[in-house]
Amino acid sequence: MSLRDTTYSELSRAAAAGDACASFAMDEESFRTFYERTARSVWAYLARITGDRHLADDLLQESYYRFLRAGASYESEAHRRNSLYRIATNLARDARRRSAARGLAGYGVEHVPGGDDAARAERAADVTRALAQLKPRERELLWLAYAEGASHEEIAATLGLRPASLKALLFRARRRLAALLSPREREGCDAGA
Repeated sequence: MSLRDTTYSELSRAAAAGDACASFAMDEESFRTFYERTARSVWAYLARITGDRHLADDLLQESYYRFLRAGASYESEAHRRNSLYRIATNLARDARRRSAARGLAGYGVEHVPGGDDAARAERAADVTRALAQLKPRERELLWLAYAEGASHEEIAATLGLRPASLKALLFRARRRLAALLSPREREGCDAGA
């Protein structure tokens, strides 16, 4: 059963059963609105950093469950969203620790702009292979910065880093991704010469 099939009432009852003191700072309508605005991007983030779409489904459900169970009050919508991403990130890290022996796969890049379908598919495969070679933290940083458009402060809050270190970390992650992609690009240039 996915989160989409679960009602707010069922989630709140499940959370209350697990913690008799649980309280919900959001009513059902505000939760639905928040879920509709965030679920797709949180799922994409989880799918990207874990490399497993099915695991992303499970982690998404668990993220919202824990988010509701926390029953925290938030200063702003951005603070609420950062909290959800932080929960999702921690769950993904826990899952990665539990399955450290499992290989990386499934970093599908569905939408690569430009060119015909074959060229797009080839570029997507190249990006997928390059992302699989990055460290988990590098994937997290790049996804939050470029796919989600998060600010350095938001990324720092989500990943538990100091905002001052983000610029350097992002620079290194971009440089590493570019280095992983550049041999393929040079092969393409050599073939065309």
